[in-house]
Amino acid sequence: MADEQALSKSDNEEETHNLIPPALAVTAMRDNGYRNITYALAELVDNSIQAKATHIEIHCCERQVPGERARRNIDKIAVLDNGEGMDAKSLRVALQFGNGAYLNNRSGIGRFGMGLPSSSISQCRKVEVWTWQGDHNKPLYTYIDIGEVEKGQLTTVPTPEVKEIPAPWKTSAHKLGESGTLVVWSNLDRCLWKTAKAIIDNSELTVGRMYRKYIANNHVRIRMLSFLEDSPEEFHENRQARVNDPIYRMVPSSTPPPYDENPMFKEHGDNWEVHTKILANGKEHTVTTRFTVAKEEARNHSQAGSLPHGRHAKRNAGISLIRANRELELDTSLVNQFETRERWWGVEVEFPPSLDEIFGVTNNKQSARNFTDIALEIERILPDKGLAGFKEELYTSEDPREPLINIVQLIRNNLGEVRKLIEQQRKYITRKTEKNYSPEKTATEITKKRKKDGYKGESDKDEHLPLQKRKDELTKELIITGLSEEHSSELAAQTIDLGLKYIFVPEDLSGSTFFEVKPKAGEIIIKLNINHPVYKNLVEVLEDSSIDSSSDTGNQSTNASTNGQTSQEELLDRLTRAREGLKLLLMAWARYEDEAYPISRKNDIQDTRFEWSKYAAQFLRDE
Repeated sequence: MADEQALSKSDNEEETHNLIPPALAVTAMRDNGYRNITYALAELVDNSIQAKATHIEIHCCERQVPGERARRNIDKIAVLDNGEGMDAKSLRVALQFGNGAYLNNRSGIGRFGMGLPSSSISQCRKVEVWTWQGDHNKPLYTYIDIGEVEKGQLTTVPTPEVKEIPAPWKTSAHKLGESGTLVVWSNLDRCLWKTAKAIIDNSELTVGRMYRKYIANNHVRIRMLSFLEDSPEEFHENRQARVNDPIYRMVPSSTPPPYDENPMFKEHGDNWEVHTKILANGKEHTVTTRFTVAKEEARNHSQAGSLPHGRHAKRNAGISLIRANRELELDTSLVNQFETRERWWGVEVEFPPSLDEIFGVTNNKQSARNFTDIALEIERILPDKGLAGFKEELYTSEDPREPLINIVQLIRNNLGEVRKLIEQQRKYITRKTEKNYSPEKTATEITKKRKKDGYKGESDKDEHLPLQKRKDELTKELIITGLSEEHSSELAAQTIDLGLKYIFVPEDLSGSTFFEVKPKAGEIIIKLNINHPVYKNLVEVLEDSSIDSSSDTGNQSTNASTNGQTSQEELLDRLTRAREGLKLLLMAWARYEDEAYPISRKNDIQDTRFEWSKYAAQFLRDE
């Protein structure tokens, strides 16, 4: 008898010392790292797409705040689809953590078996599911209630039963398909946004970006709507998710006009789409990387970044990581957060689910950790070990991330080229918005006086060529510097029509010279090396310096000036004069070099310029 009592006591102790107590496990799973409700809802959309749904609806049901007629708060959220639906067994499995119909299925968007329950309890305390295969009036129903789990009243997924879909969801639905699933979240205790409008506003661009390939190919439509619980037939919000393409090639899209119907970016280079083979589990799998850059007309304004399309691009800055046609995230590990022009390039990396382990895809499908890690590490490792050394180290240690090094380096190399092109565009825009060209005009007038005094330059001999021939030759030379054909043609015509002798262009010059002087078509082109420290520390600083004269500091400026301090207007004037003075100094040298004769003297002057550039680089690097 004593032995039986001891055994009984031992059994009870085993029951109270489960490896993972259900209530504690479910509570811990609520903190599973979903960034916000949009990413949690994405798991349900994934399930719908996996179930071959063509129409998906996100319903936001609000409740009037007592005593405040103008205020409504979110009460419930539902996701409805016309997919294949589930039978009783599949429904119970779908609500089990770590289980599911598509567990370890590498052919589609799902796989991890955590989506429905994990995403749901990250936002709410109760999730209910209705599903049907043939008759939506007799759907199967079951649920998970965190309160019941915490009390020990719910330890398994309840057996599905036939239960009618509540009236509000029937009313608000566009149409209930012959088969489908309805998931309803209630008691939303962890939802960051408290109104339906906030949820839809913050979700619209993200949903359109995540599922852009499905939407663009007409594989699925995603509708987002809101209503009050007592009037589900009246929608306060009713939107169709539109394509949001961060590399801005897909149209129609949510990009502001005119780029909703016309791509805002163009393919970067002939090799804009690169296919990389990666070996995994004995098979080769393809990773596709695409590169785009903003078209000139998208940036053909000094304040393009503050225009609607520029603000749209700012929200899409990063590398879009695509798995099974669905975006995981916009990775920002290679984005320069202090540079506003990063919005003007696009990179997309597309890979199959078979490479999940190599990319380090998380089970909530929000990121590819290994890709991010390599992108962050490579900047630190390369100077010491070099690319080959880094790859050898990972290969020797059988690190699964090793195949990603080539992809990350490919992106880094292309971004270097794209950023230089974007810089060229900016310099052109800056030049175009300078209306008076006062330094160039001053230098041109001084050069004319020198010519009257008998001084001749190499460039002068082509001044009498036909105007169109000069424009054509100058255009060809400007294209070589990296400007687009359109910008080169416009800048050449503008310079010659205004009768200017000098033209400045930034260029990615080889070697260590700060600037080069190139006579062409009767003009003197001064090419500024964007890689030289003088450019970064002086030219760029002076050209980028600006004061917002419209700010509310007018009285402060006046008072500062009265008290002997520098006002904003005075500071801006000083910066402008410093920039113009620098340009005049460079044009003086350019003419000095242009007039040099014989050729041996010209060569000596060019050698002096080259040597001085090396000294300047050393001084500025060591400052």
